[in-house]
Amino acid sequence: MAQAFPAFYEGWMMNHQNLLEKLLSFSSLDALADDKNDKCQDLLAEVLAHYQQYYEEKTRAVNKNVFLMLSPPWLSSYERALLWISDFIPTTLFPLIDNSLGEDLADEQRERIQVIRAETRRLEKEVEQAMAAVQESIAAPPIFDLLRRHERTVDGEISELDAAMDKFKENMMRVIENADALRGSTVTKLVEILCPVQAIKFLAGAFQFTLRVRRWGSQRDAQSSRITRDVHP
Repeated sequence: MAQAFPAFYEGWMMNHQNLLEKLLSFSSLDALADDKNDKCQDLLAEVLAHYQQYYEEKTRAVNKNVFLMLSPPWLSSYERALLWISDFIPTTLFPLIDNSLGEDLADEQRERIQVIRAETRRLEKEVEQAMAAVQESIAAPPIFDLLRRHERTVDGEISELDAAMDKFKENMMRVIENADALRGSTVTKLVEILCPVQAIKFLAGAFQFTLRVRRWGSQRDAQSSRITRDVHP
């Protein structure tokens, strides 16, 4: 079980809040003057390192327990409902960039973003198809037959079942790896299109969205727990 990851995640989210405050301060008019571009670049590098740390830790956790990471119990029920193969769906970024930058985008930037949006949707479908194929494999021979006879399996069949399940886990881990790679590449491509000032605004919007979802989900879970206690004291 990925026991260390929940503790890491709590600390990472605290740093997420701290970085948001930095991003918002840089989003002010004074902070975004031309002579602040170097500092913007430094902050962008810090944000990207923040995400890189998350995905490195997540990869280790996936290797320990791939199924746990598909529905993490340390997230609220609302956060889990929004998950796409263990994390956010990449196309979520496009409404965020529209809302964060609005009319600040040049026509050429909008055209490039539309190209990335179309490519991201295509790649999302490929990842979804790969996930569906992995999930369907559990109901196909030989895994299904071995699972159905599990209580009656002999040593040789148990070894065969273990090998089949290891292959299933390996395939599931590969799908998550590809999904994470798509998430990372989409963010990187969008940031590359933006100037440092725009990238700061975009990332501030993305950070705010993540924290609002977490806060709202936690509030909903707390409210549900109170209702449950009132109904079943």
